[in-house]
Amino acid sequence: MPLVAILSTVVVEGPLALRTRRLEAARSGEIGMQIVTLPQLAARLAGGFARPAQGRPLDEAARAALGQADLTALAPLRDLPGMVRALVRTLERLWRADVALGPQAEDARLRDLAALDAHVRAALPRGMLAPPDLVRAATARVALAPQVLGPVRFEHVHELPPVWRPLVAAIAEVTPLAWSAAAGSGGAPEDLAPALAPPRPAARLVACADPQHEVVEALRWARALMADQGVRPAEIAIVAASPEPWDDHLLALSAAADFPVHFSHGVPLLATRDGQACAALADVLAHGLSQERVRRVLGHGAGRAPMLFDLPARPLAEVRRQALLGDLGQWRRALEMARSERDDGVDPEAALLPALELMAKGLAVAEAAGGQLLPSSAAAHWSAALAAAPAVALGFSLQASRVGDGRDPGANVVWAPARHLVGAPRPWVRMLGLTARAWPRPDLSDPLLPEHILALDPQAPISRAEADRRAFEAIAGAASAELVLSYGRRSRQGGRQAPSPLAAGDAEATVLRRMRVPEHAFSEADRLRARPAEAADTPALARAQTCWRARRAGALSPYDGLLRADHPAILRVLAQPQSPTSLRRLLRDPLGYVWSYVLRWRDGVHPASPLALDDRAFGDLVHLLLQHAVNALEPVPGFGRASEGETQSALNAAMTSIGQTWPLERATPPPLLWRYTLELARAFAWRALTLDGTFAPGTRSWTEIEFGDPNGPAAEADAPWDPRAPVLVSGTELTIRGAIDRLELSADDRGARVTDYKTGLPPKNPAAMVLAGGAELQRVLYAIAVRQHRPDARAQARLVFLNDETPIPHRLAGDELEAAIEQAVGALRAGVDLMRRGVALPGPDAETDWSPSRLPLPAVGEMYRAIKQPAFGRAFGAFDAVWRLR
Repeated sequence: MPLVAILSTVVVEGPLALRTRRLEAARSGEIGMQIVTLPQLAARLAGGFARPAQGRPLDEAARAALGQADLTALAPLRDLPGMVRALVRTLERLWRADVALGPQAEDARLRDLAALDAHVRAALPRGMLAPPDLVRAATARVALAPQVLGPVRFEHVHELPPVWRPLVAAIAEVTPLAWSAAAGSGGAPEDLAPALAPPRPAARLVACADPQHEVVEALRWARALMADQGVRPAEIAIVAASPEPWDDHLLALSAAADFPVHFSHGVPLLATRDGQACAALADVLAHGLSQERVRRVLGHGAGRAPMLFDLPARPLAEVRRQALLGDLGQWRRALEMARSERDDGVDPEAALLPALELMAKGLAVAEAAGGQLLPSSAAAHWSAALAAAPAVALGFSLQASRVGDGRDPGANVVWAPARHLVGAPRPWVRMLGLTARAWPRPDLSDPLLPEHILALDPQAPISRAEADRRAFEAIAGAASAELVLSYGRRSRQGGRQAPSPLAAGDAEATVLRRMRVPEHAFSEADRLRARPAEAADTPALARAQTCWRARRAGALSPYDGLLRADHPAILRVLAQPQSPTSLRRLLRDPLGYVWSYVLRWRDGVHPASPLALDDRAFGDLVHLLLQHAVNALEPVPGFGRASEGETQSALNAAMTSIGQTWPLERATPPPLLWRYTLELARAFAWRALTLDGTFAPGTRSWTEIEFGDPNGPAAEADAPWDPRAPVLVSGTELTIRGAIDRLELSADDRGARVTDYKTGLPPKNPAAMVLAGGAELQRVLYAIAVRQHRPDARAQARLVFLNDETPIPHRLAGDELEAAIEQAVGALRAGVDLMRRGVALPGPDAETDWSPSRLPLPAVGEMYRAIKQPAFGRAFGAFDAVWRLR
């Protein structure tokens, strides 16, 4: 005989119950059963493709109503961020309570809400109905309930809002209707009231340190149930009245442990790849163009978004990573410059400019930008966020958005808000956040319809605090196997917390210490923390422990910077030309020298928009101004022969040119501060250009003249020497390279003067500062380079502090210069010997604020220095005499 399906309907409450009950029906082979929620029940009976008003269409209708309705009291609020969500919540509250507002109400706010209600219902898509309209349509066809619904059974439905009560009563008159496994009256009529659930079992109360510790203990508890007792994940639930404070911890820890947890309320959109794509686009539209923001958008959309689908490989090659690129004009110039430097024939301007022009228009084109610059999956979330809030509040809307996690509740431990678990109870339950203010939560006033304007029946709908109490009793009553109540002794902000009154009748709380050894670990990291002996055998942890002990021991070790003698990597770097900066690091911070030049560690963080250039960048700016200005004056009319007006014109032209090109290559302050920085740098450069009153006839002048760089540019026609020719430091194995700030040669090449410009303040006694313990090497190294290229010239080296209102040149010449060179050569020889012996320990510069060595060194540097200082002294030996050089 053919199998005949008997039609029946089961009504459940919440998305978790809907998915769980459908899975149970499929597993048990129940045929002909419809599993629906109350709104879906009404829509099924109403027919005609009717569906309940919810989700994005309802948000769009509310936004349209706010723009079209003639408002008075609510008019100032219509464009505020969050108004769409607030209106939807208020209307849903009125609809559930079955309260109809008339246009003739006495209060202006009630009249506005009545108008908005009418506009929202009219703006809904065809077939989508508000609950009161859906109830009327379903009631009109209630005679068809036996054929459309069959027998109806409510399972774990704990609240029956007033709007649905007439429909449920009408259905009960024409077809069998029953309630099962319910708790609490829920406000239903007497003849439909669900039966009370049996008293809940005794619970175990535990006190954790804070919310993060609660999550750790919950995962340990769930893992122990599955591993030791064979409990299926689908029988375990972790629940909170409002799960947001624990979401991030549970998401991170469960993912790290590969733990099967289903988020019934969804995961935050921003925790997904599509969410990060939306966040990147929202950032660039809201805050303007910058290279970091544009790179993020391209990283998510390249090859996936419509406007970026045909983007070439490495579209931003040859664009300087340090440049901010804060406006469209800078992007055009940077892409044009990159095109001239690329060797693959790609035109980045043609590929990227349309997308950049769209981004530059900001939030005004948010809808179009989402469709063109986001992958299709992310564009759907973008459109939903725009429907829920205006573009100016896009960041808040994205932050509040949630998406499904793709997991099945029938195969995973469930993490759910209490209102979801009420409709799908589980035997093993752990409740989090049982504190006085978190469960039950305090009631919140409706911002658009406060109680003093319209007081609804306390049971229609019930208050938030009462809903939390009922949910607690329902979940606890259904936890037939085990119920654990958990609360944090401290909040996320560190404040003390008291347990909830809902847990007052249970046994005294068991305090779980954060560092306790658990009975069952939830992850590999948790297991190793509980078993130090096994952790010690793990290679990565063993190395970390060895490093920790070595850093706290008085003896030196490789973790402090000891290397084997004549290490090939050290010798390879020492054989390369050294800059003044690298040689200063060699003498003042040997360990930093290894990190920077041998291991090539670099700081990859670039400020998005610095408020001021750092000292080094500002010095580069002043030197660049000097170079451009002097180059413009040489050879005609010649820097030494130029008038004051010609010098000023050359400097002004240099400032204009650099003001346009600098932002294309390096981070730049905002426009107003950038103009101030340029003016300040111009003042410093002017002091340098006007420092010397007159020059001997035929004197030639250069700025930023390079030497000793084998990979440098070819010599220009008027260059004083070949910049690629090697420069050897006599008495050492070192060659040096660099750029002399300023070089002047007499007409007969018998006199040479080099100048090292400093943009900082002069020290108290700059005349006594020659090498400064290895910190001031530039002018001495410049003199060495000049002596090699002009061995017969009388060299003079100057140090000038441009931050002084009247700069005073501090000269080294004759015997003083010879002595300084001899001391510098001796210091460099000692530094090379130190490196070759493998003593790469932190020096005096390692603890300065600007040193990159501060990050890898122990955080408490004073304690580390105190422990290691005697050993450092023995290892450095006589080398520390370098740091005492004047």
